[in-house]
Amino acid sequence: MIRLNANPLKKGHRLVSLALFAIGLIASTVAALAAGGARAGGSGTWAKTGSLTTARDFHTATLLQNGEVLVAGGIGTSDRLSSAELYDPAHGKWRATGNMNHARDGHTGTLLNNGQVLVAGGTDGGADLASVELYNTGTGSWTFTGSMSSPRNAHTATLLASGEVLVAGGINFITALSSSELYNPSTGNWTKTGDLNVVRDSQTATLLPSGQVLVAGGTNNTSGVLNSAELFNPATGKWTSTGSMNTARSGHTATLLQNGQVLVAGGDSFGTAELYNPPTGTWTATSSMNTARSGNTATLLGNGKVLAAGGFFGVYPVNHSLSSAELYDPATGVWTTTGSMNTSRGFHTATLLPNGQVVVAGGFSGSGRTFTVIASGELYTP
Repeated sequence: MIRLNANPLKKGHRLVSLALFAIGLIASTVAALAAGGARAGGSGTWAKTGSLTTARDFHTATLLQNGEVLVAGGIGTSDRLSSAELYDPAHGKWRATGNMNHARDGHTGTLLNNGQVLVAGGTDGGADLASVELYNTGTGSWTFTGSMSSPRNAHTATLLASGEVLVAGGINFITALSSSELYNPSTGNWTKTGDLNVVRDSQTATLLPSGQVLVAGGTNNTSGVLNSAELFNPATGKWTSTGSMNTARSGHTATLLQNGQVLVAGGDSFGTAELYNPPTGTWTATSSMNTARSGNTATLLGNGKVLAAGGFFGVYPVNHSLSSAELYDPATGVWTTTGSMNTSRGFHTATLLPNGQVVVAGGFSGSGRTFTVIASGELYTP
């Protein structure tokens, strides 16, 4: 509360300054609210930002060259979605953009070197998809491009140094796949390349500094959850086995660290984590997360640390979504807790913005057999 002095002549300049400050404070507060709460919080904290126009989970989120974030597809409150929307970090708001031609979840979204976004495969709930679409940021519209040779969802898609996109594995109806194929943005066509040594879906894929692609874990019909890993060499188009993880896992995350190693963490409600060393092709255990989680996100921050956020703890139906978050420091090999999200969530997306913040969007929240698809968004400030 501002208390007025009984001598306005003596204190006039001070009162004018205080009044101007109050007006400025009110104006900035109104601006923040109009922007969907996009103001940065303190270090290691989460702040609410604008909500998605449509609640969704199992969607994709892609950082565009203009700094906006494109979210596409997923599962809504009643069915698969074809809708897409854009997040404007400057104003903290989401706005609708053109719809995809086909509703889908379990697809991949990859930013191409030409600025377009390639969305491939997934499922519409009735069948797995081979169809592929391109999002044009200039027009805000989607167009079909060449279809993959095989329908697939729960696969991986990796942008190679050549500008091509490598799609690998996944599942077609109930059968896990070993096939891989390459998309050429110049021609809009797919060509088959070498098969994985192990059929798998729900794996991770990480582009290494060498240009090779590391695929790790996942699951298949025969072996269940996998600990095996393999490398794709773009020069030969072949996959070769590399060292196996210490723990079989799916639903995990894989993050390329600034030192060239790959951090794999969580999955199937494990809290364990391990590091892949490309020169030796071996895995070594590192410290476990403070909370076992799967279905979470893992984001490499500008300071080199990795932010793990949300996910699920426990095994269905005795499980619940998490709001907690933690940071992995490669320098110490230790996880430390950081601020918790305002809303617990899993199967959401997390995108590193050009300003160093992380925007989290959607997912679903709840426990046991009661979960709700959510639209809310939050910003993490490292």
